[in-house]
Amino acid sequence: MTPRSPLFYRITNGIRVTVRPVYLSEQSIPEQQQFVFAYFVRIENVGTRAAQLLSRRWRIHDSFGEDSEVAGDGVVGQQPLLAVGDVHEYQSFCVLKSPSGYMEGEYHFVRDNDEHFDADIPRFTLAADEWLGKQN
Repeated sequence: MTPRSPLFYRITNGIRVTVRPVYLSEQSIPEQQQFVFAYFVRIENVGTRAAQLLSRRWRIHDSFGEDSEVAGDGVVGQQPLLAVGDVHEYQSFCVLKSPSGYMEGEYHFVRDNDEHFDADIPRFTLAADEWLGKQN
């Protein structure tokens, strides 16, 4: 049986962000300090007005204390417009030098009334050790 990865979520300003990280052992090379993680993101507009995702900012931290930041327009080349009740899902990945760490950040949105706001991306853990232990 394959272990089920945990879900992390947060609601900010009427936007619910849910993240499910997964360790990709088949793409990782631990002896070369390369630990690959996929993460599946679900963004839901649970508010009362439409909103468009304009940009994102991720903060990535590994257990060696190395921090990095990734920022840019949209998500995987898209700037989805979410009407009330709409959902946008995508997946991406990151590579750490250590077997554990975490990611967090925010998405920047604009509402249909030109109000700009951020929606938090919840801090979620990346843990290769956890998945290796469950698979043995």
